[in-house]
Amino acid sequence: MTAVLLAASYGLTLQLRHRTDRPEASQASQVSQVPHVSHASLGAGIRVRSGPLHFERIGNPARTIARDRRGTVVATFTDGARTAVLTGPGRTFAEPRTTDAKVVTKSWVRLLPKAWTRGAERSGWLRTWLNSRLGSRDPDILATAFDYVAGAPARTTAAGVKYSGAARYTPDTVSASGRAGQGKSKPRTGSDFYDYLGIPWTFPDTVTRRPEKDRARSVDSSGYVRLVYGYRSGFPLNSRDNAAGSGLQRTPDAIAHGRLGVPVIPLTDRRPAVIQQLQPGDLVFFRTRELPGKRIGHIGIYLGLDTADHPRFISSRKSAGGPTMGDKGGTSRLDGDGYYAQVLRGARRL
Repeated sequence: MTAVLLAASYGLTLQLRHRTDRPEASQASQVSQVPHVSHASLGAGIRVRSGPLHFERIGNPARTIARDRRGTVVATFTDGARTAVLTGPGRTFAEPRTTDAKVVTKSWVRLLPKAWTRGAERSGWLRTWLNSRLGSRDPDILATAFDYVAGAPARTTAAGVKYSGAARYTPDTVSASGRAGQGKSKPRTGSDFYDYLGIPWTFPDTVTRRPEKDRARSVDSSGYVRLVYGYRSGFPLNSRDNAAGSGLQRTPDAIAHGRLGVPVIPLTDRRPAVIQQLQPGDLVFFRTRELPGKRIGHIGIYLGLDTADHPRFISSRKSAGGPTMGDKGGTSRLDGDGYYAQVLRGARRL
């Protein structure tokens, strides 16, 4: 039965487990058509209920797909990326308050324990991982992303931290130094995941960031991605835009130009001509009018094709007041003549 995830009434039925201080990290898209298969193998005796899996290599970008004995693609693993797309129970993502669009999908986006490398299907760790993930209804990246749209119910860890529920965009305020300095207003940077949570956070480089009270339950576009991929799903995070770090950076521009994952649509100063290589869970980057030059000012998460065959994404944006896949303040499509389609500049698979 298709699970319907409605953002307005928010009858989200997926259950979430959590630890005492944070929720438990929970961990697919149609495979792009390619002209040839480079090799095929059975791989380390990995089996599903219907029998052994058959692994194939395809390109654009380089990746390995797993098929069951009926030929159905059950998993897609991209070289250099931790995000894997698994085929699972059908479900529908919708946000009727802001759009008539619906994304009906059997794709479940989950994080591998390590970045995929060619031949990893012969590794013992993959057998264990796949056995625990294929067919699982535990929240994935996409379901977690919808934990923050309007109407989403609040959930709290055993330690009292509200880790999910409707988020707003960064409040339109100025810094204390700006208020105190000669009447000039100095805009602050946007809200990060720890602002939403309302708790201090110490990063691997020992830097501790502290939330600001007026930013509780708010995230900007990159803060939203860090909340979904980092805090909730366990992807490493940097405290700042540090290219030398091993985690996800703070701003859209730094993430877009970073070394993590795989660029599936290389960054340019123009709208890409082809976007068919996108798969659910990919990060999409936009050059917004607010930032000068060619800097990337906005980031979102690709959801897949909606029922009208339009590529749709979700992001936290000022014009909509928070996370949305809807069309308030700009159509959430990557095709057509809408604002976000026009300013799309690239995509990356973590």
